[in-house]
Amino acid sequence: MTKWILPAALAAFGIVAFVAAGMDLTRASVRSTSDPSIERGRYLVLIGGCNDCHTPDYVARDGEVPEARWLVGDALGRTGPWGTTYPTNLRRYFSEMDEDTWVDHARTLKTRPPMPWFNLRVFTESDLRALYRYVRSLPADDTRVPDYVPPGQQPRTPHVIMTPRLPDQRK
Repeated sequence: MTKWILPAALAAFGIVAFVAAGMDLTRASVRSTSDPSIERGRYLVLIGGCNDCHTPDYVARDGEVPEARWLVGDALGRTGPWGTTYPTNLRRYFSEMDEDTWVDHARTLKTRPPMPWFNLRVFTESDLRALYRYVRSLPADDTRVPDYVPPGQQPRTPHVIMTPRLPDQRK
């Protein structure tokens, strides 16, 4: 069974968040912390779909991945005309910069598909800081992901091919 959650903050923008059964974004499900921006960052990770790519098997397991394994990157590549990209280990990535550097970086970041980097540019500064603080609140993890593979080269890991195809025209 699934349920729809329409938080007041999202309702103001006409956005509805679909949440799989067992996953509740209400205040009761957010772990207790003395810094409310960390709770906000966790919420942004969930509604922003960060786990969909940056957490191994998150989508395949209907979001049922322990929070201790969130945002560690993935070796499942995404292949398209840009080559093959791999979701970054955000814990490692954020550990290599301070909060102010992250905020500045997010304003100019441009990555390869399928990362929707342009969405970061519309985050408020406080949301960018909350995202950073949440990721940094997670246990350190140095898991490496495979390197980018340029177009025309074959990746050596499992990968999803993301090239649009026309429907078969045969009758």
